[in-house]
Amino acid sequence: MEPIIKVIIPAYNEEDSIGKVIKDIPEIVDEIIVVSNNSTDNTELNAKNAGATVLKENRKGYGYACLKGMDYIAEQSEKPNVIVFLDGDYSDYPEQLTEIIAPIVNQDIDFVIGSRVQRLREKGSMTPQQVFGNWLATFLMKLFFGAKFTDLGPFRAIKYNKLLDLNMEDKTYGWTVEMQLKAIKRNYSYVEIPVKYRNRIGVSKVSGTVKGTILAGVKILSWIFKYSFK
Repeated sequence: MEPIIKVIIPAYNEEDSIGKVIKDIPEIVDEIIVVSNNSTDNTELNAKNAGATVLKENRKGYGYACLKGMDYIAEQSEKPNVIVFLDGDYSDYPEQLTEIIAPIVNQDIDFVIGSRVQRLREKGSMTPQQVFGNWLATFLMKLFFGAKFTDLGPFRAIKYNKLLDLNMEDKTYGWTVEMQLKAIKRNYSYVEIPVKYRNRIGVSKVSGTVKGTILAGVKILSWIFKYSFK
């Protein structure tokens, strides 16, 4: 039996990119859920026109948007087997979704991260502070927990029942690292798949600003230290 796959895409003012993202998602996906995170442009209209289910989450924050998507799925009668998270800025290559879910579908792996390895990254697609932040966070996870992660990449897939067991709670920048830390704590099987990464369409709401970079860094480190002393 084919697995039921749903994609959650948090999006804030991504009118120029969201249609491209949706168009490039493989047809094996059962539903694409775009969560407009207080967008003030045509993100919602363009996502709907491209065939996605559109939800609104007016509380700003990446985690808020992801949780909104999960709440929507929880109310459906037919539950998915796999949830994929993907950004709406077209920096990821949505067609690689088949590679991301393959370890779950074929090898019964619980959790897969798309790792934005240097050799596959377009020049300038990650800022120096992003590269350093990823290195620091994954280094600390290795140091404290023996984790093998190399990235906090947003393009990721997880078994739906395993995702529910994580009891995700972060509302903003700490969503990705929270998921990885909790997966380690629960001894989930996980792998990384090297993914391509290009310059996003538009300006990043996190790494594109000093405030966003600092807040994201503080949130990520606070999750790691919180778990290291548990």
